[in-house]
Amino acid sequence: MAPWSLLFLTPLFLLLALSPLSAAQDGDGPNSGSARKQKFKEAPEFYNSPDCPAVVSNEILCSSSAVHVAMTLDTQYIRGSMAAILSILQHSACPENVAFHFVSSAATSNSTLLRSTIAASFPYLKFQVYPFDDTAVARLISTSIRSALDCPLNYARSYLADILPPCVRRVVYLDSDLVLVDDIAKLAATPLGGTTVLAAPEYCNANFTAYFTPTFWSNPSLSSTFSGRKPCYFNTGVMVIDLARWRAGDYTTKIEEWMELQKRMRIYELGSLPPFLLVFAGRIVSVDHRWNQHGLGGDNFRGLCRDLHPGPVSLLHWSGKGKPWARLDANRPCPLDALWSPYDLLQTPFSLDS
Repeated sequence: MAPWSLLFLTPLFLLLALSPLSAAQDGDGPNSGSARKQKFKEAPEFYNSPDCPAVVSNEILCSSSAVHVAMTLDTQYIRGSMAAILSILQHSACPENVAFHFVSSAATSNSTLLRSTIAASFPYLKFQVYPFDDTAVARLISTSIRSALDCPLNYARSYLADILPPCVRRVVYLDSDLVLVDDIAKLAATPLGGTTVLAAPEYCNANFTAYFTPTFWSNPSLSSTFSGRKPCYFNTGVMVIDLARWRAGDYTTKIEEWMELQKRMRIYELGSLPPFLLVFAGRIVSVDHRWNQHGLGGDNFRGLCRDLHPGPVSLLHWSGKGKPWARLDANRPCPLDALWSPYDLLQTPFSLDS
């Protein structure tokens, strides 16, 4: 199937009323906090190719033969989540072998609504929604450069090893502001070697020192954290994680220890990313950049339009302030937002197939 092929969807339309929730992940836009009703279309069903391994349907959420995908889920980002799910299924050779693990805040009453929203548009999808008790992490969160980065659900990726069942040993974590144009099984199969916990695209040309404050770098005991490593920036919106090794190494506690230090002395400014860098930078398997063409949402302040990075593309990621659905609704889209819109399941009042 061609990467940029448009979707001509003509199934049942479903009215799904979505109430506002504090933003997770890394951006907010004109629709953030909107209480308006959204209509989503039912997505087409996708089927396995003949050479896909057999996976028992009612056992897929624990199957080692499945591709396990973890995403956070909230009402502000549900439109992005729906597009991401659709893109994953459309470009997968074995879509029936993909198991989705969604994490939503336990502090709201929206989990049932989110579950029914996903089930209505993807009635065949194998998924589970897990509640995230964000009160525990809320006490560790320090204010960052943008309020959207301070949402407790934004930190759920640090707790996947505790949230997901022990039978899930490897997972691909994805943000909701992205679409895939390649088979996710290729990403999930990234070799992690004998001991590595995490794989992600690295960007070693980025100014790594900028992710931490002068207070951090001027303290010898802190700056020596990276001694013996070659740390590079990596974006935590696309990661392959060995959860079994994460659990064995108690990496959630290691991340929390840095968050606790941040509460006492300001060592970084960027939400949930720096603790990951402190623990893992220089210790990950590097993935080809095609799997995270990130930054398409612009910077954290103005969300200006950006071009693709040079090279092939398997995943487009609108990290940054600008989100494609918000810019499209405001009639101020960036050129690359046109690559997201074919996966948009939102039913608008003016759609020809309503």
